[in-house]
Amino acid sequence: MTRKTVRIAMNGVTGRMGYRQHLVRSILALREAGGLDLGDGTVLWPEPILLGRREHALRRIAERHGLEHVSTDLDAVLADPRVDIYFDSQVTSAREEAVTKAIAAGKHIYTEKPTATSLAGALELARLAREKGVKHGVVQDKIFLPGLLKLKRLVDGGFFGRILSVRGEFGYWVFEGDWQPAQRPSWNYRAEDGGGIVVDMFPHWEYVLHELFGRVTSVQALATTHVPQRWDERGKPYDATADDAAYGIFELEGGAVAQINSSWAVRVNRDELVEFQVDGTEGSAVAGLRRCRAQHRSATPKPVWNPDVPATEVFRDQWQEVPDNGDFDNGFKAQWELFLRHVHTDAPYHWDLLAGARGVQLAELGLKSSVEGRRIDVPEISL
Repeated sequence: MTRKTVRIAMNGVTGRMGYRQHLVRSILALREAGGLDLGDGTVLWPEPILLGRREHALRRIAERHGLEHVSTDLDAVLADPRVDIYFDSQVTSAREEAVTKAIAAGKHIYTEKPTATSLAGALELARLAREKGVKHGVVQDKIFLPGLLKLKRLVDGGFFGRILSVRGEFGYWVFEGDWQPAQRPSWNYRAEDGGGIVVDMFPHWEYVLHELFGRVTSVQALATTHVPQRWDERGKPYDATADDAAYGIFELEGGAVAQINSSWAVRVNRDELVEFQVDGTEGSAVAGLRRCRAQHRSATPKPVWNPDVPATEVFRDQWQEVPDNGDFDNGFKAQWELFLRHVHTDAPYHWDLLAGARGVQLAELGLKSSVEGRRIDVPEISL
């Protein structure tokens, strides 16, 4: 075996997602496994360069995991010809400028979403990357979750017949920060810092719907701020200027309708923090992060509405568990492996900056729909 080092500048690893999912569960997990076997006698060895603004925080992470390379100088890191890939999981408002610099430096790009704060900015990144000839990918982690992989298996196998509707519920109660620390950073609730649940979650819903059921052709949304005041990381109160809940209806190519509620102000009364119910002419399924349950038309009971007597059926018991039929790796790691193969072997990969721009487009149009109180068509985009 020949070991080939791939140097990855990782910007934003002091954040929750950048540290836990991308550094620890993905890049460091690959190192613990001995690298990524490309199948041609070559093993890729990822060498992360921890990049950010707070050197002391970066050094703590580096010491914890035995890593060598730390920097607070983005320009210097991008000027290093030994750096192959630039990864970005910073706050959204800082991403567009940094990714633009990385493209100009000729680095391959892998980035969290949303890729920019506007559709124009997202399309410009995709255009710049294409013109520069660098490879580029956008994190679309939810389609790699075990529950959704099982759901996709049902879709691909024709289980549903004609798909009629998709209903999604996502969210949980994020503490305000006064009497218990919030589970999310305070910038998520400030519109001026790029916060808001529409900007955060509609890009996820775009690729989930697009990949499993069809392109979104229209959106009608209501975004609101249910909790107007929160407390930041220092315990100081601030006004929440960004939406913390959004209620969306999405028409899909082929005629199906999706309805997805997203909220950081909801207490969970479901099996998982996100669940999707899919109903079709031949069957239905409910999928979450890990589980997926299905009910075929031949096994569908015949409920009768009668409010005068207690329910005699336990409806949840009438669904069948969809088996794993395999081992599921961490979704972030699985996509990292695909992107690294794409960079080094030119393996197919379609979750690129243009796909990321579709997510930004849906968020932008969702917010416009909420302000204007109307349904808005979602045109196809291209470069």
